[in-house]
Amino acid sequence: MKEDHPKINYGRTGLLLVNLGTPDSTSWWDIRKYLKEFLSDKRVIELNPILWKIILNVFILNFRPSKTAKAYKEIWMKDKNVSPLRHYTEMQTKKLSEKLDNDKVITDFAMRYGSPSIRSKMKKLQNNGCERIIVIPLYPQYAAATTATVCDEVFRSLIDMRWQPSLQIIPHYESEPLYITALEKSLNKKISEINWKPDLIVASYHGIPKKYFDKGDPYHCYCQKTSRLLSEKFTKIPIQTTFQSRFGPQEWLKPYTDKTLESLPKEGKKNILVICPGFSSDCVETLEEISIQGRESFLSSGGKNFDVVPCLNDGKDHIDLLEHLAKKYMVK
Repeated sequence: MKEDHPKINYGRTGLLLVNLGTPDSTSWWDIRKYLKEFLSDKRVIELNPILWKIILNVFILNFRPSKTAKAYKEIWMKDKNVSPLRHYTEMQTKKLSEKLDNDKVITDFAMRYGSPSIRSKMKKLQNNGCERIIVIPLYPQYAAATTATVCDEVFRSLIDMRWQPSLQIIPHYESEPLYITALEKSLNKKISEINWKPDLIVASYHGIPKKYFDKGDPYHCYCQKTSRLLSEKFTKIPIQTTFQSRFGPQEWLKPYTDKTLESLPKEGKKNILVICPGFSSDCVETLEEISIQGRESFLSSGGKNFDVVPCLNDGKDHIDLLEHLAKKYMVK
């Protein structure tokens, strides 16, 4: 090598975990900034872009941040001053790196919306000699509004790279045996901790507008597949699939989680356990929407017992699953 040749790092593999994202704080402005980036994504909101820009900037970004900030304040980890999603994603990254224990593999994380950005972490991995990058979007069930938009941003980040790494994106793992087993074990663990038997287990997934499904998005099918496989392993109690977090007036995937929780006591099902298989980390949707709002709605409708199974978070079974997914694509 010539003495004047620039130093080049090479020979490493980058492993990038990507989650949805989180505001930097519970302040109105940080919430607004996060919502603007999230709701400006054309895959998330498939409306006329001019019309949506007006609705977003004139109405939603002036009124929605206060409501969203209130929800985040309910679940914010004040001792660490981070959201649970950020905390658990950091811990997943740390534990996965320790488990791999390989100086040729750099494990890091990014957020699709907010910080740290996918673009910054892709560039960092490339600068640190990663000739190959494996991206794991932390969404077990593929959807255009989640996994595909991660792919979009990953591909955009390659545009500015003179020396592009090879790339592998793990698109979904809704039927991966280690994932189903981890869900089953989390159910059994929670049931062993409570002193009542659930009449029904509600498997609540994040919803998408029904028109996305009608256009060919496979997300609904992947959710149903996960529930079916989980039901085949966990046969003690029936499992019902529902969809949460709908936004706006249009029809979303049904049945709706909130409406289901309101109606179950009237059907004689007054002891309910909820699991959220589509979320890799506990977040505002599981901790505030389900554990707080869902609980209040169910109990006020006549329910007796209600509890929620924690997400897989940074538990050993989840880290083993992530290691398994990553090693599938690592060069031996």
